[in-house]
Amino acid sequence: MPSTTVKAPHEPDASLTHGLKQRHLSMIALGGVIGAGLFVGSGAGIAAAGPSIVLAYTLSGLLVMLVMRMLGEMSAAYPSSGSFSAHAERAFGPWAGFTVGWSFWILLCTAVGLEGIGTAKIVTGWLPGTPEWAWVALFMVVFCVTNLAAVKNFGEFEFWFAALKVGAIGLFLVLGVLAIAGVLPGADAPGTANLTGRGGFFPGGGEGLVVGLLASVFAYGGLETVTIAAAESEDPVRGVASAVRTAMWRIALFYVGSMAVIVTLVPWDSKAVVEKGPYVAALDELGIPGAGQLMNVVVLVALLSAMNANVYGASRIAYSLVGRGLGPAALGRVSGGAPRRAVLASSVFGFVCVVLSYWRPDDVFSWLLNMIGAVILVVWAFVAASQLRLRRALEREAPDRLPVRTWAFPYLTWVALAGMAAILVLMAREPDTRVQLYWTGGLTLVLASVGYARQKRLLVVSL
Repeated sequence: MPSTTVKAPHEPDASLTHGLKQRHLSMIALGGVIGAGLFVGSGAGIAAAGPSIVLAYTLSGLLVMLVMRMLGEMSAAYPSSGSFSAHAERAFGPWAGFTVGWSFWILLCTAVGLEGIGTAKIVTGWLPGTPEWAWVALFMVVFCVTNLAAVKNFGEFEFWFAALKVGAIGLFLVLGVLAIAGVLPGADAPGTANLTGRGGFFPGGGEGLVVGLLASVFAYGGLETVTIAAAESEDPVRGVASAVRTAMWRIALFYVGSMAVIVTLVPWDSKAVVEKGPYVAALDELGIPGAGQLMNVVVLVALLSAMNANVYGASRIAYSLVGRGLGPAALGRVSGGAPRRAVLASSVFGFVCVVLSYWRPDDVFSWLLNMIGAVILVVWAFVAASQLRLRRALEREAPDRLPVRTWAFPYLTWVALAGMAAILVLMAREPDTRVQLYWTGGLTLVLASVGYARQKRLLVVSL
């Protein structure tokens, strides 16, 4: 077990530029909450849980707030593009940094492919007859090239992507609240009929709530990117501290708030919730001309934004791993202020999905989803465990490095770990998610074994 003595953070990021301005980081933090999982994945959760999806998003949102607070605490103390991977290494040794870092890299690379396929499905719906694989290829080229350039290009793309998403979801919430209050012209106030009728608040019972809870957990994935991006900002400590401190109201407003509006406006068992997506279904319910198609444009932007952010996050995680001696040195070269080889390596799987979209267009999406399974829970567990170990050392030796502190330490950290364990148990009970659990468990064991063997070998060599 490594020493927990607080040392000056080892920064493998010295050759990266600090081209992200505070406005970039603020909007990345704000827009990063509004991801593809919220727009695309929430429909299945609503169909299973009904109105209780609001409770599911609230519970998982509380867990995510704790994780983000813990991650923000460590990232403010030790800014690094390696984020939680660097923290895990500092807390438990190179094997832990290797395991969680490469797990997250695989997660992001696979997610890029999933999001590319999602964008292609939307565009081919507008332009029938065009091949999905061609659109996946086009979007992959665009974001690969964007990330090969300086980080400020990534920042500008995400700034405007996030601005559009925030504006759209804000307008959606305003229209929804006005309709619920009965003051929106042309729309009838639904009252509580959709919340209490058709099976009540828990139409799917406990099982439905479990499915909704699992869907909501994975919808929150991607919030970690802001702590990775903070290392390339003008003021990393202030940037990550600000982003984490505002996480509570962002989660409450955008996730829980929008779910509450949707299930109040639209019957939970409406086929449109799954077929069109919950946001489009809600706007169609209000009878606003063209609003549904406009929301499809926003969903497309959300997916493109996620692709861009995931290529960025994967390349920075890979670069950090290499800089700490936990990956192939060939990926560590920086030119033009960007780790271009890491960007290319992180984009490879997205291009593989071009082939998969051509070869297996019908089942590639579910196959890829099973691959990444519960990786985000593995990442969160490492975040919590690392914070338990590092917080005590920081309080003892460098309390000035704690501008962000997790509430009620260590009790809420243990509560978060218990919540993650409970979600894993729930996944094991559901046939669909059990397969994902097997994949994730196998991947984690393989990476941990490789990382531990590598650590032992390096220790022997050093002796």
